[in-house]
Amino acid sequence: MSWQNAAVTDVVILGGGPGGYEAALVGRQLGGAVTLVERRGLGGSAVLTDVVPSKTLIAAAEVMAKIGTAEEVGLRLDDGSRRLAAAVSFDMGRVNARVRALARAQSDDIAARLEAEGVRLIAGTGRLDGPHAVVVDTADGVERLPADVVLVATGARPRELDAARPDGRRIFTWTQIYDLTEVPEHLIVVGSGVTGAEFASAYTALGVRVTLVSSRAHVLPGHDPDAAEVIQRVFENSGMTVLSRSRAVSAEVRGEQVVVGLEGGTEVVGSHCLMAVGAIPNTTGIGLEEAGVELTPSGHIRVDRVSRTTASGVYAAGDCTPVHALASVAAMQGRISMWHALGDSVSPLDLRMVSANVFTAPEIATVGYTQADLDAGVRPARAVTLPLAGNARAKMQALTDGFVKIFATPNSGIVIGGVVVAPSASELIHPLSIAVRHRLTVDQLAEAFTVYPSLSGSLAEAARRLHGGSGEQVVTY
Repeated sequence: MSWQNAAVTDVVILGGGPGGYEAALVGRQLGGAVTLVERRGLGGSAVLTDVVPSKTLIAAAEVMAKIGTAEEVGLRLDDGSRRLAAAVSFDMGRVNARVRALARAQSDDIAARLEAEGVRLIAGTGRLDGPHAVVVDTADGVERLPADVVLVATGARPRELDAARPDGRRIFTWTQIYDLTEVPEHLIVVGSGVTGAEFASAYTALGVRVTLVSSRAHVLPGHDPDAAEVIQRVFENSGMTVLSRSRAVSAEVRGEQVVVGLEGGTEVVGSHCLMAVGAIPNTTGIGLEEAGVELTPSGHIRVDRVSRTTASGVYAAGDCTPVHALASVAAMQGRISMWHALGDSVSPLDLRMVSANVFTAPEIATVGYTQADLDAGVRPARAVTLPLAGNARAKMQALTDGFVKIFATPNSGIVIGGVVVAPSASELIHPLSIAVRHRLTVDQLAEAFTVYPSLSGSLAEAARRLHGGSGEQVVTY
């Protein structure tokens, strides 16, 4: 992308998360005069309180989980007095100190990169003053920034229940839980979506007693049902208590305990509680509607596939829009907005190409069309599911839970989607992402060499089983 504007374009970005900072880099690359306004720190929630911190915590849990399988692969303490897993504990304070340090370091790295590229950074809170100006409240006063282009990337915040207000000591949102310095005796996680499931999985692996309160029939509603079934079974087999079809209506601290009230009058008592009941977009009080920016009933900013809002010159990206709440999607929305606004070549956002991952143990990675799409007749396809338990590398690593699933068109065999449930599924999904993006056939996927033994070998094997148009139905896993 070597083209640059003949005239300098003033670009103002509200929010320094993935949508904001990636847009800023592209804006500078295309010759714009870019100012980025951020009130907390570069990286936004993704870096400071969400993705980076939670995955750092999960990394510690993954190490503990591997130690838990030590005996299965023949490892033990030298004196043989006890199981290796029983000899290892974790320091909650040190784990969370590392979480916060890594988040801050990542934020600092982003700030340094933006400054090196010539982006002006302002610490403050901004709001639109019509579609072509932003007013910023800073420690030094108020500054008005004229703008040819405005990008709103203000993110979202945890949803709170009126009868379950977090106190940051016993009842937490996911932004507060990294302040824990003691190991919870019994953690109650309210909400079985991605955030709730990931934290419940991580704390269980760390040896904490966990109760997961789910208002739905199974965990991870809206995800691949076969994958969700595996995760729920793993949760329950690991000792987690999963309360299905149980809706939390309150949470309160009583002494040194937290009491979570459920519909019907049942109570669950624990030492700590994590509320993971969704997110609310940060779109109120920043002049959007006054500037002509239309919001959805949920308060999200309506955008088209090139990130335009209903106001001329105003774009939006990230969790403040009703598009997938993923850092990778936010970043792409931000880039697309600048490519479009500054006149570069651009392809509209295609959510069918998005890879997503749930960082439970095992992980769930997906791309392209889903099982729900196939079941609803959205797209005719053949499917094959291959259990991970039959994979040689999985056997060596004592892995028994998980599978790979591939969807392909009936006649041409073009790969249109897939699911991987496995350790490091976030890495294994990439070949399927490439196949979906470039419309590769199952034969082309199968013809590529894989290492033996490897978990990726199951992807090639599943593709081979779809050769010739016969297709297998879901294999029991």
